[in-house]
Amino acid sequence: MKRPNATSWIFRNWYPLPYVGACFKEMALFIPAVRSSNADQWLADLDFRIWGAHPSVWLERVHTPLLTEFLQVVYTLFIPAVLYVAWVLWRKGRTRDFQYYAFLIALGFLTSYIGYILVPARGPRFLLKHLQHFPLQGLWFFQAMQSGLDRLESAHYDCFPSGHTELTILAWWGSRMISNRWFRIYLAYTPCIIFATVYLRYHYTVDLLAGILTAAVLILTAPLLYQKLSPKGL
Repeated sequence: MKRPNATSWIFRNWYPLPYVGACFKEMALFIPAVRSSNADQWLADLDFRIWGAHPSVWLERVHTPLLTEFLQVVYTLFIPAVLYVAWVLWRKGRTRDFQYYAFLIALGFLTSYIGYILVPARGPRFLLKHLQHFPLQGLWFFQAMQSGLDRLESAHYDCFPSGHTELTILAWWGSRMISNRWFRIYLAYTPCIIFATVYLRYHYTVDLLAGILTAAVLILTAPLLYQKLSPKGL
């Protein structure tokens, strides 16, 4: 079979990743149009029953500007961390591995969007703001990073499941295709970003559990699904 030109070849392989980004932007318009209520109070109440406190409020006692700065950097690096695995596989010419990873990540994003529609929620930094005793404080770039993300995400109902948790676990799982060294680096990064989602008041802990379970299901089922959808298999 004749291989397409370079532009077509790059587009055919990379389009799933910007496609899910475009879908995310549309969720900000679609969810308010189809849902007349949100699940924030239900998620917050569930968290409170589990822990006997609101985790994002309780974590004020370990707040330091240095920790806040570090965790905001970790949180902001989410998209680069997910895409880095794809870029390395592409750069090494491992097209089949790249195609599966792109499929897995796109599937992860699209699956999380279903959760956003079924359980629309904006997060504890909106619902529980009146319970927080002080705003988060960083050192150098915290405010700029948070404000930049707010412009991209603040109007979204994107809490349940935690996409940051789900997709970071998928990226960690995919990083083993690069090297054992990167697998260990992602293994260290993953719990940091999971903790950051609650410390920075973006997520309820039940969102994290949902993200972990979703990632586990996709890791187990995606290979078979990919094989069935691809005429060439894995």
